[in-house]
Amino acid sequence: MSAKYPELGTATNKARLSRNVYDFVKPQELENGEVGHVPVIIVGGGPVGLATAVDLAGHGVKSIVLERFNTVSDGSRAICWAKRTLDILDRLKVGQRMVDKGVVWDIGKIFLGSDKEPLYTFDLLPDKEQKMPAFINLQQFYPEEYLIDVIGDCENTHIRWESEVVAIDNGKDLVTVTIKTPAGEYKMTCDYAVAADGHRSPVRGMLGLDFAGKVFEDNFLIADVRMDYDGPAERHFWFDPPFDNGQTALLHRQPDNIWRIDFQLGWNIDRKEEMCPEKVGKKVKAFLGEDVDYEYEWVSIYTFSCLKMDKFIHNRVIFAGDAAHLVSPFGARGANGGIHDQDNLGWKLAYVIQGKASRSLLDTYDDERIYGADENIRNSTRSTDFITPKTPVSKAFRDGVVELAKTVEFARAFVNSGRLSMPCTLDDSPLNTQDEDLFSAKQRPGSPCMDAPIQKEGKSAWLLDEFGWHFKGLYYAGEGENPDIEHALKDCPVPVEVITVHAEGEQGIIDSQKLIANHYDMSPGAFYLIRPDQHVAGRWRLFDAEKVKAAIAKAIAQQ
Repeated sequence: MSAKYPELGTATNKARLSRNVYDFVKPQELENGEVGHVPVIIVGGGPVGLATAVDLAGHGVKSIVLERFNTVSDGSRAICWAKRTLDILDRLKVGQRMVDKGVVWDIGKIFLGSDKEPLYTFDLLPDKEQKMPAFINLQQFYPEEYLIDVIGDCENTHIRWESEVVAIDNGKDLVTVTIKTPAGEYKMTCDYAVAADGHRSPVRGMLGLDFAGKVFEDNFLIADVRMDYDGPAERHFWFDPPFDNGQTALLHRQPDNIWRIDFQLGWNIDRKEEMCPEKVGKKVKAFLGEDVDYEYEWVSIYTFSCLKMDKFIHNRVIFAGDAAHLVSPFGARGANGGIHDQDNLGWKLAYVIQGKASRSLLDTYDDERIYGADENIRNSTRSTDFITPKTPVSKAFRDGVVELAKTVEFARAFVNSGRLSMPCTLDDSPLNTQDEDLFSAKQRPGSPCMDAPIQKEGKSAWLLDEFGWHFKGLYYAGEGENPDIEHALKDCPVPVEVITVHAEGEQGIIDSQKLIANHYDMSPGAFYLIRPDQHVAGRWRLFDAEKVKAAIAKAIAQQ
């Protein structure tokens, strides 16, 4: 058996990383000595910052991304990308590329001790008729590379590498940032700055803002190993694993023959000792078997926290992703939640900058994404408390639930190995128009839109591909009906593009499997108002132009 061993927190695959070094280009502000201006400056070139730039560009808003390093992230970092996130990133032109490269999975299995059969199995996508899968596993650097490629084709945005923000003045009318580069420092101004600079957020520190919450007293060892192993594309989780004396272990398959193995270590450990090659190798060999050849791709020990800012908007500086909130990795809510932040923020920031909405629309980013962060932190905390019980009573409860789940089905609902990332339904959003008529709760106001197969001009397609960077109206037409709904909404506060769906026919958009009618509880005459971020703003059994106009005004915070 042979194994290369990386230094703490480094990847061994240097050849792969060397591909992703980006050149520093001396900015014109250093050439001419002037203070440049752009509507939006994005601090941080991770997935959240890059996606924000692409989203704003799609709305026609200019921005720049300031990234202090000259590479994409190293190691695996975030690997699990949920369906809602893939729906968002598909609109940003990288979702399908991620699915094509990633390991697609819907199935998770929970094991107990040395039992070969799972305690139980769950399917995260029971409705398979959707373009995007429930989850893919894909190392974070891949979506970063894909977003960088998209930015390279955008006229309205670009990335400045080796550009570190070292000072920020959050003024009443403008934000001024001081940027350190290999060629010297310069200043720029913007109307708004988006801080997507990670959980240690230098911007948050410069503004003297708090990041409060709970630190969990436990340690986990990540070992990403490269090996030829034809295991299933599933999430496998163990309580009391037979190959280690820890409480839990986790296995995920990644592309490029990489497997992530996650070992729970406990709280009072000697980190240096746990990281030594001999001790890590003993754990990995016990897991894989003595005869399996592998090499390390990434090894690190981490603890985790659930932390959050009280507010995400501070005058003209807006925080997103890990800079605004931090959760434990159980449930894959970190990068997914950050992309959901960006999706919520992008259209609102664009509408305010373009004068389509007042600045009060931005306040709803706080309303909605703090709600989302609280939901993620609540679920993440519950998962972590179950996985890492800290008192004899909580451990007895955990062990009792797991043991009972062997034979009693209802107990399995209480086995919490990390409730996986789910889209947030914004039930209490101030932008919602509540139902006047009786609908099913599935696609109620505030919920993200569900996909469905359609026929478009005789070819197979997907409903969510019809949504884009604008407000959409979804109208379900009766037989032989082809009303000009868009004309009836011509004097709305903002443009609305109407998608007319027919139950049958060969022309236009056809609900080929009747799943739009099923998912959205639609019948002829029904109308949905969809926000640019694909959340339902309102719905009516029968289209009423005046009610829809009022709902649009509310959806852009004009009421």
